[in-house]
Amino acid sequence: MSRAAGSWLSGPQSGAPADLEYRGADLGLPESGPGALVPGWPRTLALFVDWIIGGGLSLFFVGFGSPKLGLAVLAVWFVIGVFTVTMFGFTPGQFAVGMRVARVDHGPERLADEIAGKAPVAAVGVIRALMRQVLIVFLVPALMNDYNGRALHDRATGTAMVRSR
Repeated sequence: MSRAAGSWLSGPQSGAPADLEYRGADLGLPESGPGALVPGWPRTLALFVDWIIGGGLSLFFVGFGSPKLGLAVLAVWFVIGVFTVTMFGFTPGQFAVGMRVARVDHGPERLADEIAGKAPVAAVGVIRALMRQVLIVFLVPALMNDYNGRALHDRATGTAMVRSR
């Protein structure tokens, strides 16, 4: 985790390598199309969709005017995020927008094989999904991006948001 946080703590001099052609090139990801890194606005839209779903489902547990509605929405959103990313590699909002969570800690060769369909997609796993969701709850890690556009929660868990279609 200290390595993941180091690029933000050390300041602007730790930017992109000079020979980096495009975002995600150092991770072995394509420049565009399936497997390419997703920019910030589609990620925000997916989060909004997930939050709306969590809000709707939380009404089954608490009433609309309940003072506990905010906590219920957060809890339902949290459970949906951990469960769906663990089981499928994406949340409902990410699926609707056309993205998924991909592991990038296997190296560029493995990612290239996954994108080409030569290897099965590596599962994110419950621990990574849980850690991503915990960090997203605090919002600040999701706002801190590196030169690839990967947020702190992605760097800390060895994942990236990539296009699925």
